[in-house]
This record gives sequence, structure tokens and C-alpha cells, in this order.
Amino acid sequence: MAILVAGGAGYIGSHTVQELIDAGKEVVIVDSLEYGHQGAVLAKKFYKGNIGDKEFLKKVFRENDIEAVMHFCAYIEVGESVTNPRKYYNNNIVAGIALLDTMLEANVKRFVFSSTAAVYGQPEKVPISEDTPTLAVNPYGETKLSFEKILKWYGEAYGMTSSVLRYFNACGAHPNGHIGEDHSPESHLVPLILQVPLGKRASIKIFGDDYPTRDGSCVRDYIHVSDLALAHVLAVDRLIAGKPSITCNLGNGVGFSVKEIINTAREVTGHKIPADIVARRAGDPAELIAESDRARRELGWKPKYHDVKTIIATAWEWHRKHPSGYGDR
Repeated sequence: MAILVAGGAGYIGSHTVQELIDAGKEVVIVDSLEYGHQGAVLAKKFYKGNIGDKEFLKKVFRENDIEAVMHFCAYIEVGESVTNPRKYYNNNIVAGIALLDTMLEANVKRFVFSSTAAVYGQPEKVPISEDTPTLAVNPYGETKLSFEKILKWYGEAYGMTSSVLRYFNACGAHPNGHIGEDHSPESHLVPLILQVPLGKRASIKIFGDDYPTRDGSCVRDYIHVSDLALAHVLAVDRLIAGKPSITCNLGNGVGFSVKEIINTAREVTGHKIPADIVARRAGDPAELIAESDRARRELGWKPKYHDVKTIIATAWEWHRKHPSGYGDR
């Protein structure tokens, strides 16, 4: 039996496919390649298409013996979600429901969902546990939170079990150097920093240095993408074993400031990486750090990459060898 990975040609999806393959599992990938990359397709079975197309999905389920689904097919840009919420509601909710309904028609009832710390909005306390109030402050976070609630009610009504995994700041690249992070446009801090030593930008911007943190810049919890991927494998195994639905944070539990990440990248790359202080961005919380004890306890999850220098080094290895990413944009 196979695991269907929707969005398996994207950043976190492709790393999860690698972990599934390493665990000896059969994998089927569905991806529209709107943001994913053909070069990141690692499974032998790949279907190009959109999860909002139920006829397309029915074909995938007819042709494969699927026992569980992992869902990574979301739009993720916070700023764009504010200016174009329709795009986010149509894809992140409407298309997601099409996937759930097709699963039910095929009698597949195990689901691993790629969620986000954005569901918490701007929490008053850190570290953030799964019991922290969910107060999303943008359409991206709201669509993720809404889909979490949909999963809850699909579980109540139809017996679907789910693992909801709320990511903090994913970064890094697979140590084998074959897959990494390639977004267009890029909005994540680590690859943006690494564009400076690659000659793609003159400097990196620091959005505010007057936050109530140790050096004035925002503090975030950075988690290696392969550690995230491993959590998905453990989560799907738990569902297959008949365990109930669960929601887990995924983070290292340690915060690093923007300035600290830039300094570490300078050390890793040997480049000066000039930085410019600019105005704060609206809605940026000062500090976001995860409490991930539940994932460690219930999934048996043990992150391998605790050292931010090692995490950035894996990213630098990927970007250095792939300065144009997968080269398909």
C-alpha cells in the first residue's frame, strides 16, 4: 500500500518523500508544479494535476492502493494572502475539501496535514504549546486554522483520523545535496541571506531592531526540513497503527534572532553579508518559540539538527551547488 503525498514536489513535501522512501514505503506524488519542481520529484509514481480537480484525484485513487494521505498543497505567502484572500481560500480550503471528499469516496481515512505556527497569530507568551489560543491574524493562518477545524469535524462525522503538524521556521536542505529550498519569489530568511554571498543581492534587510529581544531583532524557532519530514513519517505510522487524531507543534524549542542567523551565515559562508536595518513589518511578533514536547512524546520524534550552524551549512551546500535552484523557473 502507498502513501499519497499531495505537494510532494515542493520544499517540505520533497524532503518528506525522501524520508518515506528511506523508510521503505511506497509513495505516490500529486503536484501541479505551480510552485513545486520536476527536479524535486523523487517517487517513481508522479501525477501532475491539481487537488481541486476531483476527476483527476479519482483517477489517482483508482490506479493506486492508497492507505494514507499527506497534504502539502497550500499557498503560503502571508502578504499575498492579505491582498488576494480569494486565492488562498479557494486553494487552501476549497481544493483541500475536494481532496478529503475524494479520500472518503475511496474509503481512505488517514490524513497528515501540513499546518503552521501562523494559527497562533501573535501569542502573549512563549514557548507556544498546542493549547495556546489560536488567533490567526491573516488569511493564510486563517485558512490553515479553518482546515484544522474541518479535519476535526470530518473525524467526528466520517471517522477520518488526522495528524495536524504546526511548523515553526523550516529551513536547511537534505544532507545529500540533491533537494533543497527553491521558492519564486523567495520570502524565507535563510535563503534570502544566502543570496548575498551568491551575488544575487547586495545586502539583507533586518525588519526592525527595536523589539524587546536580546538584540532588538525578531526571534524565531528554526527547524531543519529533514526533521520536519521525519515527524511526518512518524505521524503517518501512528495513524496506520490505529491511534487517534493529534495536533503537534514542530520546532526545536530554541529561539535565534535575525541578527544571530545572519552572523551564523557569515561564519558558514565566509562572506561579510552586509545588513540594512529597515522599518518593522506590520504584524511581526517579537518572539515565536515552540514547545514540542507532545511530538516527542506521542510521535517518538527526536530532531537530529539542533545546531543552527549545521542547519545553515546544509542550506548553503544546496544553494552553492544550485545557485539557480532547480533551474525550471
